[in-house]
Amino acid sequence: MLRPEMSASYQELSEDVERASEHPTDEREGEMEVHEDASSIILPDSELGTTAPSLRFSKTCLKNVFSVILLFIYLLLMAVAVFLVYQTISDFREKLKHPVMSVSYKEVSLYDAPGIAFYPGKARLLSCKHHYYDHIPPLINPGQPGDIECTTQRINYTDPFTNQSMKHALVVQGPRDVKKKELVFLQFHLNGTDQDFSAIDYLLFSSFEEFINSPERAEFMKDCESSYSSWKFSGGFRTWVKMSLVKTKEEDGSETVEFKQETSVVNYIDQRTKPRSDQLFFVVFEWKDPFIQTVQDIVTANPWNMIALLCGIFLALFKAADFAKLSVKWMIKIRKRHLKRSHQTSHSWRSSLGLQKGASL
Repeated sequence: MLRPEMSASYQELSEDVERASEHPTDEREGEMEVHEDASSIILPDSELGTTAPSLRFSKTCLKNVFSVILLFIYLLLMAVAVFLVYQTISDFREKLKHPVMSVSYKEVSLYDAPGIAFYPGKARLLSCKHHYYDHIPPLINPGQPGDIECTTQRINYTDPFTNQSMKHALVVQGPRDVKKKELVFLQFHLNGTDQDFSAIDYLLFSSFEEFINSPERAEFMKDCESSYSSWKFSGGFRTWVKMSLVKTKEEDGSETVEFKQETSVVNYIDQRTKPRSDQLFFVVFEWKDPFIQTVQDIVTANPWNMIALLCGIFLALFKAADFAKLSVKWMIKIRKRHLKRSHQTSHSWRSSLGLQKGASL
């Protein structure tokens, strides 16, 4: 009984040895596959699960922080641009309300001869002459009628302020040639007066030619007296008047003319032999310089500059808004990618853990 059983077991053992000798690599390959599977299961959990995900997380975090910083910077720039728009519009409106006064000078060699209107009252014009280069010859027979070489015109008109009393004016043509320093020298004589002070009023207006060509000279003089100021010069002195012309341009395009004066007064030494109670008046009119002063209000706000600035600001706003929108989209995309990778990493880690448990069992 024992011999047949031993012979059968021995035969099975020999068959196994022969099978192993015929296929010696199969078992090795199986062992290698088992070891490779085990190593593939262990490596993601030891290396990829600790180092690579942490590196990816740190890079993603830095990118997100950098994107947020850029977004805040562009939001700040947008706020600054909005403030600049508001400030630009406010400055433009302010400059429109408060124009700047501009003064320019125009050089001329000849002026339009001004008109000089005298209101002598009881005084009488003795002489009137044109001289040049600031030279006035010595007086000959002062107090006696002399040559009247000026263009004169007498005019009577109603007082524009009272509309009752009549005014009597002697209009004389003023100097023209400023390069040659032309001047007009006049002498008046007053026999006597019951007033404590003696003076003669005069009025300057821009053009003697306009007065001569005016069909209504009385109305012309009334308008001049309403528009221009009047001055005085006293008896017993030589009053030297130096004139300058100022033109002012109004907002409606009209132009007004004003005279500025510098006067110097010199005492007259009466050398007549007989004592007299009369008064002598001497006055000189001359242009101060060859420059006509023009005054006008200028609006310094340039609408084209403001439009160009606003276009640049709005372009910067649109670019900033576009960049902010792209930044937000990019942050959302990075976030979704990070969540996807995290989900894949956790899923692979769970599967590797399950394989390790199966291998250990």
